[in-house]
Amino acid sequence: MSHPDISQDFARIGRVIRGMPASDGAGVRLTRVIGTPQLDMLDPFLMLDEFGTDKPEDYLAGFPDHPHRGFETVTYMLDGRMRHKDNHGNEGVLVPGSVQWMTAGRGLVHSEMPEQHEGRMRGFQLWVNLPASEKMAQPQYQEFAPDRIPQLQPSPGVNVKLIAGRIGDVAGPIQQPATDPVYLDIELAAGAAWQYELPDGHNAFAYAFEGEGTIGEGDDARPLSTQQLAVLNGGRVFKLRAGIRGVRVILVAGRPLREPVARYGPFVMNTKEQIMQAFVDFQEGRF
Repeated sequence: MSHPDISQDFARIGRVIRGMPASDGAGVRLTRVIGTPQLDMLDPFLMLDEFGTDKPEDYLAGFPDHPHRGFETVTYMLDGRMRHKDNHGNEGVLVPGSVQWMTAGRGLVHSEMPEQHEGRMRGFQLWVNLPASEKMAQPQYQEFAPDRIPQLQPSPGVNVKLIAGRIGDVAGPIQQPATDPVYLDIELAAGAAWQYELPDGHNAFAYAFEGEGTIGEGDDARPLSTQQLAVLNGGRVFKLRAGIRGVRVILVAGRPLREPVARYGPFVMNTKEQIMQAFVDFQEGRF
C-alpha cells in the first residue's frame, strides 16, 4: 500500500482576521485578535491580544489585581518588562523573550504591572481553555527565561523560537497534555521559506506581527500582512514564504476540547451555574 506524500498536504488560509482596538486592565491599549465578533474563539483558544506601543501612557496603568478561573493565560514578551504577583505568594518579572504559561485552574487573583516607565512594551497574551476535568485543578506556572527557549535555524534565513511543540528532536519547554500545544515564533528573511508539519487534528492559526508573506503552496498560496491572523484549514503542512521585507509570525496550534463553553469576563467554565459559583467563590475569598 502506498502512502500519500505528506509534503503535498499543505494547510491553506481559511479566513483572515484583522484585530480590533481594545482596552483592558486599567486602560492598557491593545489589539484583540481572537475573542471578537469576527472570531469568538478557535477551540481551545479563547482570546489573543497583541500589545505593542512605545507610548508609556498606553501601558503604565497595567493590569491591577484581577481573578481568573478555568483556563490558562500565556504571556510572551517581545519588548519591555512586566512584574506579576498573585495571592498565593508567587511573583516574578517577565523580561524580553520570556514566556509565562499560567494555569489558573480553580482560581487565583493576580496583577501584571509594567516594570518600566519609558520605552517599548510589546508582546502577546493568549488564553487557552482547560478541559472540564482540569478546570478546578491547583493553579500552577510554567515560566521560562529567554535562554530556556530553544532557538533553531533550520535553514538559511529562518529563525524559530520553540516555545511549545517539537521540531525534529528538539522540544519546547511548555508541557500541557490536555491540548498538546504548538507555539512557535518564526522569523524569515526576505524571500526565505520554511514548512512545519502540524499535529493531526489540531486547530491552528498564524498571526503576522512584522512584515508580510504567503501561506500555502502553489495556487492555494495566500498573502498575510502585518496584524492579520490566518485561520488554517485543510492539510497538515504549514508553509510560510517571506515577502520582500521578511516576515515574523507566531504559529499556534492546539487539540480542540469540543466541550461547552460558558464564559464571563475572567471566568471560563462549562455551565452558567459554574460561572455563578465562580463569582460566589471569588467574593467569599476562596480563590
